[in-house]
Amino acid sequence: MERMVEIEQFETEELTESTLRPDAWNEYIGQEQIKKNLGVFIEASKMRDEALDHTLFYGPPGLGKTTLALIIANEMNANIKVTAAPMIEKSGDLAAIMTNLDEGDILFIDEIHRLSPAVEEILYSAMEDFRLDIIIGSGPAAQTVKIDLPRFTLIGATTRAGMLSNPLRDRFGMSFRMNFYSPQELAKIIVQASNKLDKEIADEASLEIAKRSRGTPRIALRLLRRVRDFSDVAKEPSILHERTNFALEQLGINSHGFDEMDIRLLEYLMQAKGRPMGLSTIAAALSEDEGTVEDVLEPYLLANGYLERTARGRVATQKSYEVLKFKGHNLEQSLFND
Repeated sequence: MERMVEIEQFETEELTESTLRPDAWNEYIGQEQIKKNLGVFIEASKMRDEALDHTLFYGPPGLGKTTLALIIANEMNANIKVTAAPMIEKSGDLAAIMTNLDEGDILFIDEIHRLSPAVEEILYSAMEDFRLDIIIGSGPAAQTVKIDLPRFTLIGATTRAGMLSNPLRDRFGMSFRMNFYSPQELAKIIVQASNKLDKEIADEASLEIAKRSRGTPRIALRLLRRVRDFSDVAKEPSILHERTNFALEQLGINSHGFDEMDIRLLEYLMQAKGRPMGLSTIAAALSEDEGTVEDVLEPYLLANGYLERTARGRVATQKSYEVLKFKGHNLEQSLFND
């Protein structure tokens, strides 16, 4: 079953998300420092009539990396080709995409850390020298074909910056880390999206959704659509605070944005009474695989100080005990005794 607070995009969400995305800088809310710096670099590139430097966005899913790439293309008056690394299986796939680029075009590669080593090596010369070096054939009959490329901009997005090779990372002229959003920023995004859905929303309702959206616009928009469903069925002309509270409780999202899986993880750690628990042990206790725990459950809890990773394992923080009102244990005393 798909979690309502899942940060990855559901298969059915791509079209809906695209209709709610902002199209210009003045619509894009949040990531203020990135916007300021990018605005300067884009203006400078336009003044020099040059392609923008290759740009890397990294950070958790759902924070607007694809949206930023599309806005950059609009600001640069450039065409953009959007693809994902898993779709580029061999060097010929990359060559087919790049030979169809025109001067100043933008190539956006999502999940760029998942490029195969063979494809990545071809990308080096394309990014640095705007040339493709492709080997045709094998053995003594192998030949290297050099194809000149127009000056283009590669925008890469990744949720796992640590998995990028150093040679690839070094070829990006600009690198930006995407941060989680504040509830106030998310509330503005929700109001803006609600207007696009032709459904008014009360300020208290937008803030309530925002507080339960785990700092992530994708989750905020998903919850907004579900709350709108409850409001429509109740035949209410606008989304009200009381209906929002009811809908979110029915969806199993508490006031801190936790769902059942988050609570199970934190309660398991708290029951350990301060003893660090290993990833494999946690995964077995939750009947989940280690990748799900590490990549899906933990990022939000870590970023917001609900759990810590130590050399010996995971521990729940004092904040978790306070938020979940877990009784019968003093974390600080336990850690001191340990």
